[in-house]
Amino acid sequence: MLFFQIIIGGVTRITGSGLSITKWEIVTGTFPPLSESKWQEEFDLYKKTPQYEKINRNMELGSLTDSKSFKFIYFWEYFHRLWARTMGFVFLLPFIFFIYKKWIDKVMIRKLSLVFLGAMMAAFFGWIMVASGLKERPWVNAYNLSLHLGIALLTLMFLWQSVFHAFYGNKNGISNDRLYKLSKYFFGFLCLQIFFGAVVSGMKASLYYPTWPDIGGSFIPSILFDSEIWTVDNLVNYDKSPLMPALIHVLHRNLGYFVYALGLYTVYRTLRYPLPKIIYVFCISLFLFLNLQVVLGIMTLLKSTDVVPVFYGVMHQAVAIFIFSISLYQMYIFKNRSVS
Repeated sequence: MLFFQIIIGGVTRITGSGLSITKWEIVTGTFPPLSESKWQEEFDLYKKTPQYEKINRNMELGSLTDSKSFKFIYFWEYFHRLWARTMGFVFLLPFIFFIYKKWIDKVMIRKLSLVFLGAMMAAFFGWIMVASGLKERPWVNAYNLSLHLGIALLTLMFLWQSVFHAFYGNKNGISNDRLYKLSKYFFGFLCLQIFFGAVVSGMKASLYYPTWPDIGGSFIPSILFDSEIWTVDNLVNYDKSPLMPALIHVLHRNLGYFVYALGLYTVYRTLRYPLPKIIYVFCISLFLFLNLQVVLGIMTLLKSTDVVPVFYGVMHQAVAIFIFSISLYQMYIFKNRSVS
């Protein structure tokens, strides 16, 4: 469910749906508009936002299947929030029951408490993020979006650690410092790469340079050599200057090449050791996902001629989550765990 929540969030981001619901209602917000008058009320509230005034003044109420209508963007933001609420119940009710029945130990309680804390942080920051986009900017700030995704992945990391503990416990076994350090470096650079990718998505930067392998005709856009454009204001207010879209392209693409190469090297080094078959399965999966990720990234760029392609953009994010999860598994196993 957490995986799909991140994917739904990606769709919400790419379609620009995040500001369609202007209120944060924990209970009453669970129910969607059930009549045309209620739909019109929500639409009237949206009309007061900067996004409608500056970008979507020609938008109509429309239908759920019309990607240019209010009902369409409202659906994705509503679905994103509804899925989050559902996850809360699916997690919290069994968690309380298991504690009451004493079916989980103190270590697992601590680990699962971190999962709950991470989910609450993501929800809280999500509303702050949306609220900031209802005042001046016609869209949600790309840096806030990236932090929101980062918190979601942190929650996923806590959840995977709980899964590893449940399956493997504190068994001693595989302890390979070289592979652990290599996996740790790969994971660190991967996290940075995912953050840069989220910034690219939040800025819709692929629309600026929908070319590959060059970036608008060169490998380093000439705008980056203009010293006068390098100001704090241009870095913060990225939508008012061409600096950040060019810079984030250079960072995301070049770090991507490095992460890809480091990932392949990690696979190569791992396959040279006599290890349980399950680790080889994850290792080969990492190799396949790395190559698929490169293809999806290139396709997302080349298809971003008028709008960011939802399918390629979301799949690009989904594969990143798979790579993220495999990397976590490798670090856990190579540190001091065993599998059979």
